Amino acid sequence: MKKILTLVFVSVLGGIITLSAYKLFVEPDSTIASNIENTSPFFVPTANYDAKTTNLLNTESPNFIKAADKTIHAVVHVKNTAVISGPVTFEDLFFGRKSERAQIGTGSGVIISPDGYIITNNHVINGAKEIGITLNDNRIYEAELIGTDEKTDMALLKIKADDDLPYITFGDSDQAQIGEWVLAVGNPFNLTSTVTAGIISAKSRDLSGRNSQSFIQTDAAVNPGNSGGALVNVNGDLIGINTAITSQTGSYIGYSFAVPSNIARKVVEDIMEYGDVQTGILGVTGGPLNSKAAEQFGVKDTQGFYISSVEEDSGAEKAGIQSGDVIKRIDNVDISKFSDLSGYLSTKRPNDVVNVTITRDNKTKVLPVTLVKNLTVDLPILGRVKDAKTSDLRKFKVKNGVKIAQLDGRYASNWKANGIEEGCILTAINGVEINSIEEAKRVIDNKSSDEPLKFEIINKNGEKENFYWR
Repeated sequence: MKKILTLVFVSVLGGIITLSAYKLFVEPDSTIASNIENTSPFFVPTANYDAKTTNLLNTESPNFIKAADKTIHAVVHVKNTAVISGPVTFEDLFFGRKSERAQIGTGSGVIISPDGYIITNNHVINGAKEIGITLNDNRIYEAELIGTDEKTDMALLKIKADDDLPYITFGDSDQAQIGEWVLAVGNPFNLTSTVTAGIISAKSRDLSGRNSQSFIQTDAAVNPGNSGGALVNVNGDLIGINTAITSQTGSYIGYSFAVPSNIARKVVEDIMEYGDVQTGILGVTGGPLNSKAAEQFGVKDTQGFYISSVEEDSGAEKAGIQSGDVIKRIDNVDISKFSDLSGYLSTKRPNDVVNVTITRDNKTKVLPVTLVKNLTVDLPILGRVKDAKTSDLRKFKVKNGVKIAQLDGRYASNWKANGIEEGCILTAINGVEINSIEEAKRVIDNKSSDEPLKFEIINKNGEKENFYWR
């Protein structure tokens, strides 16, 4: 028993000694190590940064609340009621009824003034017998069609309201930048007051293949029903009218396209002031450059618009622009393709002056050019015609007519085989005497689809000939 007590005493004493030694010698070192491990590291920057520079940690997500609040009440629902000819049934024939049916289409529109002017796409209201407008507060109005422009796919409507309406102000689409945040506001699938966000993916896009369009491309979701709606920047300024999507399904799959606001605004102003769109032209033809084309034409520029020909009596000819010149810039807009050129000129009118920067023989020149009205018009089968000078008429001993500037390439050999070439005079269409290209276009536009086409032309020998097409 005494041995057991002695063993317990020795064990307890040994534990006390061990614990005392740990407290005295080991624990302070551990505490120091622990403090070192928990101290936050301090990094010394190796480059200088402006204190105002935004870094990834401080970047704020874009806020669209202000833009949406400014625009959502100014975007309307457009209902187009058209009358179309449907398939003829046995009952129609038996009862002598017309096979006409009402067809309803929908889209969007943008109020651009407090007194009720609304801009939308021409294809939204095309063929409409009635146009209905529903505001965001569910008020419904019947709209008056003020005017349209098929080329830019724009239309101007007007409603009469008892009080001032919310509206969106035009922004400057030329100042819009690739990568800039935008909102698309509209009524997709008849869902009113819908807002989607994206960025500007590209500018001056042409979807026609004819270099006649100049769209803003975005990745904001746009679907059927959005057409005619607003594309706005983060300030709520109108920078485009949503018009088209690229899709194999008919619905949005990645990209949408808007008519730039500067073009839309000019169309609206022209319709209100002149009744139609005034087009100012430069008077050049050609194409965009790349390294292969530059080698072919013998120029060093691989970007820009190469001029292959200059129209007679055009502003470009009078300003001294020549075949072989390369257009690099117009005013403050860089030109790398024809849609850049056509898009900017679509915002101009006859008699406007633009500063054209060209390169010629490796030298740069800036030439002021006064734009003129369209000098030519394309006629079916025949080709391009222009107003004739007095000397042209005197040469063929006629008192009226327009001059054939270029034959339609598909039928040029047939025309020439019959003694018709560039420079001959077209004097009448379907029995109507022609004195200008405007008159020629008017006769063609007013011709019914089943009416035959008759051209009266003075051939190269000065003989009058008639040509018919059905």
